[in-house]
Amino acid sequence: MAVALDKDALQAFLDEVFPQVKGEFVVERVDEMYVEIRIPIEEKHLRPGGTVSGPTMFMLADVAVYAAVLSMVGKKALAVTTSCSLDFMRKPASGKDLLAKCTLLKLGRVLAVGDVLLYSVGEDKPVARSTMTYSIPPK
Repeated sequence: MAVALDKDALQAFLDEVFPQVKGEFVVERVDEMYVEIRIPIEEKHLRPGGTVSGPTMFMLADVAVYAAVLSMVGKKALAVTTSCSLDFMRKPASGKDLLAKCTLLKLGRVLAVGDVLLYSVGEDKPVARSTMTYSIPPK
């Protein structure tokens, strides 16, 4: 199956359909059934104690699966999350952006399942892991 939206087209579409978070996420890589999305960490993403907040990590994982689905099926803005599991494994490195590496495990007509590993940029061990299922709107 061929990629429907390359890196630049995917970034442009995300910025278009979610103007409220334009510039919040950076599409780093798009391959067949795989994307990498980075979130530049700012003060607003931190919780007391200076670590990246859980909601920020959830948001990044969710956007990564959404982006992976769109990269394969094209501009279907109404694809929605139907299920999520998120495991926090270690504290993110201080002062580093987070990178989501998402692999689509299944891409069907109506459902897609993605697996996401979140990393502090430049670190080898993931800080969190998520599995999400998305519903794809009918044609």
